[in-house]
Amino acid sequence: MSYTVITGANGFIAQHIIKILLSNGHKVIGTVRTQEKADTIANLFDNENLILEIVPDLNAVEAFDPLFKKYNTQIKYVLHTASPVDSTLTDLQNDFINTAITGTLSVFNAIKKYAADSVESVVYTSSSVAGANFKTFLDPTAVINEESWNPDDREDVVDILSAYSVSKKLAEKAAWNFKEENKDVIKFRLSTVNPFFVTGPQAFDETAKGKLNTTASYFEQILASKPDGNLAPFIGSPAVDVRDLAKAHYLALTEPRFDGQRIFLDGENYTTQQWYDVIHEKFPELNGKIAKGQPGTNKFQEGSMAKMDFSKSKKLLGFDQIPLKQTITDGMRQLLRVRGIPQN
Repeated sequence: MSYTVITGANGFIAQHIIKILLSNGHKVIGTVRTQEKADTIANLFDNENLILEIVPDLNAVEAFDPLFKKYNTQIKYVLHTASPVDSTLTDLQNDFINTAITGTLSVFNAIKKYAADSVESVVYTSSSVAGANFKTFLDPTAVINEESWNPDDREDVVDILSAYSVSKKLAEKAAWNFKEENKDVIKFRLSTVNPFFVTGPQAFDETAKGKLNTTASYFEQILASKPDGNLAPFIGSPAVDVRDLAKAHYLALTEPRFDGQRIFLDGENYTTQQWYDVIHEKFPELNGKIAKGQPGTNKFQEGSMAKMDFSKSKKLLGFDQIPLKQTITDGMRQLLRVRGIPQN
C-alpha cells in the first residue's frame, strides 16, 4: 500500500487536488492544523481512502516528522500546498516568510529522514509572484518566463502583499536548494506549480456556504456590491481556473517529464468591468441588484503589462485551459445556488 501526502488539505486549491487524487485511485493523507478542520474535510469527502492528520504548527522545525515517521516508506507522493495567506497576520517576517520556509523545509527534512527511499515525486505549490514582483508585472517592457525570479528579498517587505510574494520566492528557493544539497540521499522528482490569480468554484457547495477565503472571495465582493455603487476592487490578473490548477498538480506529480520544472499557469486578462459584464450577461436576474459600472468599456489593453512567455509550461501540460468566462460563470452560479438566490 502506498500513500500520497498533501499538506494544507482544507485549502481551496488542495480540495480540488484531493478530488483528482481520489478519482485516480490514490490513498491520500491530508494534513490540517486543527481537529475541527479535519472533521470538516472528512465529512465533505466521506471517502475511506482519505486520512486526515493534524500538523498544528508549520513554524515547528520538525512539524511533519511524526506524520512521516508513522507512515514512512508507505509514502510515495507528496504535495506541499500549505502556506500562510491570512490577511490578519501582523508579523510579516515571522508569520509569512519564516513560516513558509520552515514549513517547506520541515516537509523535505521529514522525507529525508523517514521516506527517502520511497518518495518518488514532490510538487510544491508556489506562485507567479515567486517569478516577479508587482512592479515587474506592470512593466510593459518586461518579459516573464519560467526562468524568472522575483528580485525582492526580506528587506523589501513593506506590507502583506510583498511579504506573501517574498515568502513564496524564498520557500520555493529553499525547496530547490534542499533537493540539490541532498541529491545523494533523496531521489524524488521535484517540480513547482506557479499560478497567477486562482479563481473558480469551490470543490464542494458546502464550502461555498461559509465565508470564502483569499482569491475565492472575489465572487462574494461582487455579490455584495451596490447597484448604484462602485465596482468591487480587482485583486488579480491573469486568472487561472482552480480546476486547471489541480490538474496541473496531478500531472506534475505523476508524470516524470515534469521533473525539475517550474510550471507557470497564466490565463486570460479581464478587467473588473469585464468580470461584471460577464456576470450581468450570464445572470440577468442580478441586474439592478449589483454594481454595473459602464458595460462594454474599460477592457483589458494588450501591452499594458509585462509579456508572459510560458510556452514551455503550456507544452508540458498539453491541455486547453477553461475559458475565463466559464470560470466566472461556474463560480458565481455556485455562490447563487448555495446562498438561495433564484436563478433564471
